[in-house]
Amino acid sequence: MKIKHYTHSDSSLAYSVGTTLDRFIKMKQEEFPFASGELSQLLRDIALAAKIVNRETNRAGLANIGGAFGQTNVQGEEQQKLDVIANIRFTRALTKGGEVCAVVSEEDDEVIDLQNGSGKYVVAIDPLDGSSNIDVNISIGTIFSIYRRVTPIGSPIQPEDIMQPGNQQVAAGYVLYGSSTMLVYTTGHGVNGFTYEPSLGEFFLSHPNMCAPEDGKIYSVNEGSYNLFEPGLKAYIEKCKSQEYSARYIGSLVADFHRNLLKGGIYMYPATAKSPKGKLRLLYEANALSFIAEQAGGMATDGHGRILDIQPTSLHQRTPLHIGSKKMVEEVGEFLNVGKESTVKI
Repeated sequence: MKIKHYTHSDSSLAYSVGTTLDRFIKMKQEEFPFASGELSQLLRDIALAAKIVNRETNRAGLANIGGAFGQTNVQGEEQQKLDVIANIRFTRALTKGGEVCAVVSEEDDEVIDLQNGSGKYVVAIDPLDGSSNIDVNISIGTIFSIYRRVTPIGSPIQPEDIMQPGNQQVAAGYVLYGSSTMLVYTTGHGVNGFTYEPSLGEFFLSHPNMCAPEDGKIYSVNEGSYNLFEPGLKAYIEKCKSQEYSARYIGSLVADFHRNLLKGGIYMYPATAKSPKGKLRLLYEANALSFIAEQAGGMATDGHGRILDIQPTSLHQRTPLHIGSKKMVEEVGEFLNVGKESTVKI
């Protein structure tokens, strides 16, 4: 019997499509000997739900699932139809996966107890961030945080399982639904990005070991609220203008964050006179992106302290957020800390 040995030259006519998300997760399982595969399966469940939401988003105009749903969520924000659909898809995937015992979602008033006593993980999620941009075809996203429960397996869910600071996250990520669909995540060992190939139905590793530039020249903030900003932030924005930085603000948190992560920049959603505690949610927006930013070499603060060290006190707690390239975040912190005395020179 003749045996032919495979060589790379045999595949010269077919280009490599790269490493799939599933294969990458399996390759990295040794980084989590305590997880016994559950965390890996949980990431796959999230990826599956993301594929379904991607499909729904792409056909929203044809299927008449764009626009408002006619109700408001716990934030007092008008729900879009796709908000509701995405929330159902992710909750259903996490329920069927079996690794999660509870879910905290932007779209639900209370903790969702999945009645899974053997589940080791709690997931906090914004199923569809920036959904008001759907009808005008602007990029939107999903943001998620994963925590290990702290109470014994099999016991009822307790507040301490949910109210964990961001420094206790075991994984976090986001999905960007744009010109291409990307899933970016970290498990505390760097940040990796995967691009969805719809003809194959797979996420492929496209951005390995993502690193945020230490400095940048992009600032992202809603300057329509400029008159409500504290003096230090106004001074920082004027400094950005004087140095001819680029102002880039999409209004979709994931899209703005993703651009600045790749190109270098800072995203700011500060405290204002109207919203002194900020508007972004700590548990399922700020914590996840802050974990990713730090793992990529960036930084995230509320203007005065590290986001990941904030102890949550309520389910839908809000926080100011300054996130992105390390030098830019450090600099805006300096402006904010001396802004009241107006001693910063621009």
